[in-house]
Amino acid sequence: MQVSIENVGALARKLTVRLPAAELEDSVRARVREMGRTARIKGFRPGKVPASVIEQRFGGQIRNEALGELISQSFQQAVEQEKLRPAVQPSISTSGQPDNGEIEYTATFEVLPEIGPIDVTALEIVKPVASVADADIDQMIETLRMQRRTWAAVERPAQDGDMVLFEYSAEADGVRHPDSGTDRVGAILGSGAYSAELESTLVGKATGEEFTAEVTFPEGFRVKELAGKAARVSVKVVRVQEPELPTVDESFAASFGVREGGVERFREDVRANLERELKGVLMNRLKAGAIEKLVDAFPDLEIPESLVEAEARGLARQAGEKDDVIAAYLAPARRRVAAGMLVGEIARQNEIRLESRRVSEALATIASTYEEPEQVVELYRRDPQLMSALQNRVMEDQVVEWIASHAKGSEQSLSFNDVMRPGA
Repeated sequence: MQVSIENVGALARKLTVRLPAAELEDSVRARVREMGRTARIKGFRPGKVPASVIEQRFGGQIRNEALGELISQSFQQAVEQEKLRPAVQPSISTSGQPDNGEIEYTATFEVLPEIGPIDVTALEIVKPVASVADADIDQMIETLRMQRRTWAAVERPAQDGDMVLFEYSAEADGVRHPDSGTDRVGAILGSGAYSAELESTLVGKATGEEFTAEVTFPEGFRVKELAGKAARVSVKVVRVQEPELPTVDESFAASFGVREGGVERFREDVRANLERELKGVLMNRLKAGAIEKLVDAFPDLEIPESLVEAEARGLARQAGEKDDVIAAYLAPARRRVAAGMLVGEIARQNEIRLESRRVSEALATIASTYEEPEQVVELYRRDPQLMSALQNRVMEDQVVEWIASHAKGSEQSLSFNDVMRPGA
């Protein structure tokens, strides 16, 4: 095998490989013989199909497969020989035809840059820390009670927290909704789930009361004719219901799958779930902070454009955009690719190896959130893509922890609610 290499850009390489054509022909003949032993062709006994028939029927397919395998194997040997680290799969160009007893192809691709030693000791990493307190468990149980609440009709005027069933019509800019009659709606007062302003007009009203009010509906209101508009609303209260929350007892615990141990075991399970969620969020916050500092420390890092474009297309698809509309996603994609390169290089330079124990623990944590965890574990083990994504995440966690242990670290004490609050 003869290999020549040409730099065609900062990170772009063009590899030209020449192979003896006899290697291809030997592979083709071997595949023809193998197919002859297994092919079932009308008029021939199994295993007795002549090579000439196989070549006539399947010759083109066999040659393409053999050529593809030869190129794949030789390319891997060539990049190892030249000490190259391809960033992406190569673009291959070849006629596939022998010339002077050789098969030639060119492979064009980008390589990962030589980053050099990465020193993280100057990075200032803030590690958020928090724990689950009894009050957090109480708050979660109260949330679970609210989820299991029932509703009972009352004769008193409505107040915040009540469920009110009402009929209404509204007129805005000369348009009436609905065209005729009324809409019947249920709303929990104070939730703002339907219309905060309309809900507020129902406070103090009792079953059977009718009234009119001036209401401005929110921009995102579900009725397009009323969204963002001031309207005169006619309302009739049909029913007022107050919430009835279940008692936290053995029956309540059993409704969440706790058959033994009663309320005490239920609280232990709630604590374990909160601690699992807290651990994941704390790691994500540490990871985000550490990687941001790491990327900022290498502003001049050379990054393969092919990786950036591929990442931008992925971000566009996640956002529901067409993957050919990537301009708006190039900047975040560049940072994500830089992060991946730096994390991978830190792992390589410091011989950080993926810990199978942590992969198993992470998989068990994911599976524990499902009703049939064994099926989830089996799904991951049978799906290479799912397992690879999990392994990459665990490896990233290991590297981030290594960075945090070697950088200038400080701790930030937070409450459970501070950590778990959306957007925190």
